[in-house]
Amino acid sequence: QVQLVESGGGLVPAGGSLRLSCAASGRTFSSYVMAWFRQAPGKEREFVAAIIRATYYADSVKGRFTISRDNAKNTVYLQMNSLKPEDTAIYYCAVSPRGWVPVRPAEYDYWGQGTQVTVSS
Repeated sequence: QVQLVESGGGLVPAGGSLRLSCAASGRTFSSYVMAWFRQAPGKEREFVAAIIRATYYADSVKGRFTISRDNAKNTVYLQMNSLKPEDTAIYYCAVSPRGWVPVRPAEYDYWGQGTQVTVSS
């Protein structure tokens, strides 16, 4: 059974940093796209970043967030720097078996339960 478990969320002041982790189990995802999405209250879930052989970012986080993965640990990370109040959301880890990087949530087959990130102003 595939499981994705996120950790690392919390409350930080604007300008602060957090590092999210997502540990996968039940299958090896080294050849899959691993991504982060986020969903703020009252808004749709949106793409944040993804990694396969290269990295991809939403314009809103480019230059501030860094996605990385450790295939030996079946884990993906999201380093978030220079956080802004508008980054406040539940952050979800997701995995897609497709050979390209989807940005729509429907293209991802596996999801974690989410971790809350709150940035205070």
